[in-house]
Parts: sequence; C-alpha cells; structure tokens
Amino acid sequence: MKGPGVENINPRSILSRMKPYTPGKPIWEVQREFGLTSVTKLASNENPLGPSPLALEAIQAYLTDIHRYPDAETVNLREAIAEKRGFSPDQVLVTNGGDELITLLSETYLEPGDEVIVPSPTFSEYEFGANLLGASIINVPLGENYRYEVEAILEAVTERTKMLYICSPNNPTGTYMTKTDLHRLVKSLPSHVLVIFDGAYSHFVTADDYCDGLALVREGYPVVVLQTFSKIYGLAGIRVGYGIADAGILQRIRQVKEPFNVNTLAQVGAIAALKDDQHLEATRTNNVKVRDELYTELRTLAIPFTPSMSNFVLVDLGTQAKSIYDNLMSRGVIVRYGGGWNLPNHVRISIGTSEENAVLVQALKEIVAVKA
Repeated sequence: MKGPGVENINPRSILSRMKPYTPGKPIWEVQREFGLTSVTKLASNENPLGPSPLALEAIQAYLTDIHRYPDAETVNLREAIAEKRGFSPDQVLVTNGGDELITLLSETYLEPGDEVIVPSPTFSEYEFGANLLGASIINVPLGENYRYEVEAILEAVTERTKMLYICSPNNPTGTYMTKTDLHRLVKSLPSHVLVIFDGAYSHFVTADDYCDGLALVREGYPVVVLQTFSKIYGLAGIRVGYGIADAGILQRIRQVKEPFNVNTLAQVGAIAALKDDQHLEATRTNNVKVRDELYTELRTLAIPFTPSMSNFVLVDLGTQAKSIYDNLMSRGVIVRYGGGWNLPNHVRISIGTSEENAVLVQALKEIVAVKA
C-alpha cells in the first residue's frame, strides 16, 4: 500500500527515456524457467576456462581479513598494473569493473548540452552514462562489414563534442580499428575531445595492425584506455577494471569516485591474475581454436557471420533470429540476441570450450533442420 503523497515523488525526466542495461540471462534463471539441469552459457563473453588459478589462491588466502576496509587508493594494484603496462601508478585508476569507469568519466566531464560521439552498434553503457548527465548522443554508424569509418567520425565532431568512444575490438561486432586509423583519428581531433578507447577485449587480438591505445597515452594525447579483468583473466564476478591515462585526467575522476569502490578480494585477486601468464596464454589459445571450430561449423550450415578479433562472434540468422534464439534457450543454450543493438537478425555467440561449442552446434543443426 502506498503512503500519502508517494505518487508525487518524481524521478529525473531523463529516466523516462533511458533503458537500463540488460545482461545475458544467468544459468540459474534458464534452469528454473525451462526445468533444465544442464545449461551452456555463451552469452556474456566470459572466460570458459574459469578464473586465474593464481587469483583464486590469493583470494582464498585473504578471506580471514575481509572485516577490514579495502584500500581506498588501490595502491598495490595500481603499482602492479603500472609495472605491467609501463606507466606510473598515478596514470592508473582502478574501478568496480569497466562499467564504473564509464560512469565516472561521464560524471567528471559531461554537462547538459555536451555531445558524445558513439559509433553504432556498440556497447550500450556508453550511451547510458552520457544520458545520465544530460549530454547528447551522436551515433555514427559503422561502415561496410562493421568497419570503423574515420572520416565519418571526424565529420560528426563539433565545438560541443566532449567525448568520443572507440571500442576495439568492438562489442558486439568483433571488428577493430587499425593502428593507422586510430592514430590518424586521434591526431585529427580537436584538443577539447576526450577519447575513451575501450580495450576490454584487446588481449584476444591476433591482428598485426592492431593498437591497444596505450602508445597514444604515452605520446600525451587526451586518451583514456579502459581495461578489465572480467574477460581474459576470468574475474567477471568480482568486478575490477581500470583506466590508463594522463595523471591530470585521472585526478579529476578521483574527485567523484567513491572511496571504497573496489573490494579487497577483487584487488588481491587482480594482482595475482596479472602474474598468471600461463592462464592468459591458455585462454588465448583456446579462443583461437574454438573460434575457428565455430567458423567451420557455421560455414557448413551456410550461416553468415562476421570474422572476429575477440572472444565472441556476431552471427546472422536472418529474420528467424529471435525464434532461433528462443529455441536455443529452451534447449539450455544461452546466446545473446541482437535486438538491443538494433541487429534483430543477429545473435552474438561467446567462444566457449570445444565441448560447449559442440553443444551449441548440435542444437543449431537440429533447429535449422526443423525450420528447413
């Protein structure tokens, strides 16, 4: 029962136009909804090999100390990241996943009337953060085969442009911006534009002409490189990401950051994961192997897809994409439907293990056979 006057407590008007982020369905929900005991989740680009074993050991060893507050400045983790990446600790900001960094950037730099350039389709959280602060979103469609069009991006820049997001490899397409194009873009932008280079999937790239954005930070350009421990390090459940940028840019963000934004277990786990080269290389090897296996099966089924430099593949299932997605779900195979990216004919499939891939392919073969 509502109390008197509750209906008069109104939220900000922007909320009526904002859509909350919708993650891929968790395994337990699909199990409960369809009465399944076995579920294969290939929807959230998680590491199919699990978390870094070194991270697990470090987290378990620290459990007896979780009655203490975490280090608000994440000193040890920032030093570990700085050493690994070749920067100073004051050029590193650790956040509660990459999502928090996106929100903090918006809270720090955006005001009503500012413009944020966002290539499309891409990760929806960029628009969320900008909308929250009343900035205008300027969408620039990706070109043929979902390639970045540098000239189109530059043409969208105005005096009101405050930020530009580049996700490379891009989620959900798996395509990337070449090193040449990235450097040309950044060096052609006016100095008042802050570039956020989201390299969450950069560890999976094998292309020779790729750039992870860090060289541009070293050269002094206004670029923030976003990284995460959720993907290749397998630590999605403890939420830890970070940004690398000029120390002055990050110092302004620290003014709006919550003091204990990254929990202790996330900090110690991430420090250990940075040292786990064996787990990282095993994940990379599995990703290339299983992605190639998936390509082969999709070609056999005559299903179009976009070649990817990441740990997922965008697959074109035509006008039946939503029904195939629902059918896969009912069989206990979770992928990501493309409707949220305005790609209603597509699904995004995360790269799992060979065994998980076989389950997906078998289900697809059965569904395609029935529809034929």
